[in-house]
Amino acid sequence: MNFNKVTLVLGHILFWLFNYWLVALGSDFNWNGFSAADESLTYAYTYGLFFNAVLFYVQVFLLYPRLYQKKKRLNFYVLTILLIVAITLLESYGDALTYEYFNINKPYLCGFISGVMVHVVYVTAGFYFALKIAFKKSEKLRHKLLEETYKTELKYLKAQLNPHFLFNGINSVYHLIGKNDDLAKQTLLHFSGLLRYQLYESNTSILLEKELDYVLKYIKIEETRKGSDIQLDYDIKSENPTLKIAPLLLIPFIENAFKHCSNHIDDSANTIKIKIEELGGKLYLYVVNSYDESTYKNTVGGIGLNNVQKRLSLLYPDRHELDIKKDKDIHTVQLTINL
Repeated sequence: MNFNKVTLVLGHILFWLFNYWLVALGSDFNWNGFSAADESLTYAYTYGLFFNAVLFYVQVFLLYPRLYQKKKRLNFYVLTILLIVAITLLESYGDALTYEYFNINKPYLCGFISGVMVHVVYVTAGFYFALKIAFKKSEKLRHKLLEETYKTELKYLKAQLNPHFLFNGINSVYHLIGKNDDLAKQTLLHFSGLLRYQLYESNTSILLEKELDYVLKYIKIEETRKGSDIQLDYDIKSENPTLKIAPLLLIPFIENAFKHCSNHIDDSANTIKIKIEELGGKLYLYVVNSYDESTYKNTVGGIGLNNVQKRLSLLYPDRHELDIKKDKDIHTVQLTINL
């Protein structure tokens, strides 16, 4: 039994003890002719509270899970009513004996009616408590399924190395060898780090510092590959790099900008602007690229825009804002994540 269950059990025990003390011992309470003054209430409430507890827990552990949850609603309602009547009859019989013992003159029917009213309250309380337990279990299962879905999607994302990017990256290094060996080595180092991170280092969550370093390596490789064909402007900074983020979440938008950037003869018309900034626990991504409408396709780095939006909804529900716009020949992505 874990700590939460022990706490729950102790909480229930304390509730019933406090209930008994408050009614039978801690006040001048009168109920159905029983009084704390002559101690008849102390005696009667002992079995009365026991019957209340029976109704409550039979509802929680038997009737609700075995009938109501299994859609046997008619059986549930019939047995609940029969249980209330049976328990009330038993309690009323105990009341009759107690009346006789303490010489209390009280109509039997009056005690039966008030007993039914009290028992309905405890049955209803048991129903809603069982409903709450079922809801928590359902939420726990839902979160577990979401977590499994996320892990599956992350494995898919990590496994999907873009062959086009791999080819171009290796080709860029190849053409640099002999012309600029230092740049070739640096590019190869970036390329190696990129693949290592994607294959081995990215888990369910990663330090923001590492994720941004991964993005920077990717940008530098593309910068080397594209050269003067594009006008590239990027700025990446973080106030608190020790924050954690889901891995490989930003790169599809960056990859999309390079993949679909326009290819005009006038190099100055081919522009990419990337800004990533973390302030006060919020991460801001701003990516703008020029594109040619005739060749543009609504994909994001091979995994699809829908996939990225799905991952964001899964990982950061109600904690992110994504705005994607296409205005003439300019494509803009603005993403905010509350880390």
